[in-house]
Amino acid sequence: MSEPTISDRDRKLAEGCLACPVCRRARAKQKGLLFWFVRKIESGLCPQCKAYEKVYGRKAHEPIPPQQ
Repeated sequence: MSEPTISDRDRKLAEGCLACPVCRRARAKQKGLLFWFVRKIESGLCPQCKAYEKVYGRKAHEPIPPQQ
């Protein structure tokens, strides 16, 4: 199966998810109300969370892997 095509619009929306204070907090803390909220809405309502998953290959609530 081929990878989905990632457009410039997808990249802009994914940047919005990276800058979103709710999503940032959920990625950093991995617990609490905001974490639960992001887990529940990311695939159904938020276009930025959907684009983040498409561009980066992980859910919006999953932590960013450490840089090496």
